[in-house]
Amino acid sequence: MLYKHKVQYYETDQMRIVHHSNYVRWMEETRVAFLDMIGAPMHMLEEMGIVSPVIEVNCRYSGMTHFGDTVEITGVLEQFNGVKMQVRYTMRIAGSGEVCCTAFSRHCFMQNDKIINMKKKYPEIYEKFAERIGEDAQKL
Repeated sequence: MLYKHKVQYYETDQMRIVHHSNYVRWMEETRVAFLDMIGAPMHMLEEMGIVSPVIEVNCRYSGMTHFGDTVEITGVLEQFNGVKMQVRYTMRIAGSGEVCCTAFSRHCFMQNDKIINMKKKYPEIYEKFAERIGEDAQKL
């Protein structure tokens, strides 16, 4: 999936360079947009008592973003087995296409403080994720 984020002034330092912590926030924005796109919006999952906490994050910064830039974030559901998922992100500056960050996040699915298997407990939601594994943003 392709998500676009316009860099806000509050995300930057005095040199108008984005603070590194904001990239993780943009990853979350991308995941929430992905959930909306596949028909399993965050609010619906939370109403069902399902949460997907982050269990690992990795970011490799290769360029800077500045106030006023638009960042295009490609998110790909790289791995999903119903219990855990991994999303890979490539962040590029719109216009130039320069990669500023590559990253991934890993999550598990929980309900009532217990890890659940979406395939067994919610097969209809599992299918929404499973059919998107590895899907290239250009196909969306």
